Amino acid sequence: MADDDKKEEGAADGAEAPKSKKKLIMIIGGAVLLLAVGGGWFFLMGSHGEDKHAEAAKEAVKPPNFIDVPEIMVNLAGTPGERVQYLKAKIVLEVKEEKQVELIKPSMPRVTDLFQTYMRELRAGDLNGSVGMFRLREELTKRVNLAVAPNQVSAVLFKEVLVQ
Repeated sequence: MADDDKKEEGAADGAEAPKSKKKLIMIIGGAVLLLAVGGGWFFLMGSHGEDKHAEAAKEAVKPPNFIDVPEIMVNLAGTPGERVQYLKAKIVLEVKEEKQVELIKPSMPRVTDLFQTYMRELRAGDLNGSVGMFRLREELTKRVNLAVAPNQVSAVLFKEVLVQ
C-alpha cells in the first residue's frame, strides 16, 4: 500500500508540474504581448518629443520666388523646303531669395536674347518627349545662370510649350 500511495503522490506531482509550466508560459506570453501592444501604441500614437531644431529649420525654409520671362516665340530650324515650325514658350525662373528677384530683373533682356538664340537652333525633333524637355530645361538653366552671374537661378520652369 505504501507503494501505491507513493505512486499516487508521484502522479499528482507530475500532473501539477506540467500545469504550473503551462501557467508560467501563459503568464510570460501575456506579459510579452502586453509589452508589445504598449510599445506599438507608444510608437504610433505617443509623442516622440519633436526636435526644436527641426522645428526651427522648418520655419527657416522660405518658399521660392518666381520671375516671369516674357513670352518667347521663335521659328525652329529646319531643312529647306520643309514646312516652317514655331515654338512658343512661357517660362518662369525660380530663385531662392526675394532679393535676387530685384537683382535679376535688369538682366531680363539678356536672358530673353540668350533663350531666343538658343531656341532658334532647335529642331522639332529635339523637343520630342520628356527627354527633349529635360535637355531644354538644363540648357536654359545653364544659359540663364551665365547671364545673371553672380546671382543664381535654381530652376527654369515651363508654364506653356507649344510646337506648331
